[in-house]
Amino acid sequence: MLRDDINNALKEAMKAKDERKIATLRMINSTFKNADIEARATGKTLSDADLLPVLQKMIKQRQESKELYEKGGRPELAQQEGEEIAIISSYLPKQMSDAEVTAAIDAAIAETGAASMKDMGKVVGALKSKFAGQMDFAKASALVKQKLGG
Repeated sequence: MLRDDINNALKEAMKAKDERKIATLRMINSTFKNADIEARATGKTLSDADLLPVLQKMIKQRQESKELYEKGGRPELAQQEGEEIAIISSYLPKQMSDAEVTAAIDAAIAETGAASMKDMGKVVGALKSKFAGQMDFAKASALVKQKLGG
């Protein structure tokens, strides 16, 4: 379904002659194909849920590039990266608010019976299985660590 949405958006962008969107969507498709090839080696086929981390990684790369361009005095390239981030982000599920993340962490701690830092992996694993693509797991991990007294 995610691939279909991207391909349909690519067709629309081509009709509208939106060069930035065309290039970004083609880049997403190319990255997906590379991920498919890697997964095929293990005999796995990628679902939409498997592709969400790929999109998140692409966004993270662009954010890093944008910061470097801004520091290097290249505002036009920083703007280009920002536009790509916006296009890629539109295909991710809605991100959870801080309050929702905290509530999800509390629920996962209660659900897994976590009591100490030894249980952090269980809690983060439970969060990843339920909320893939909806929260920043680096921030969530830090919150879990804080709640478990680490």
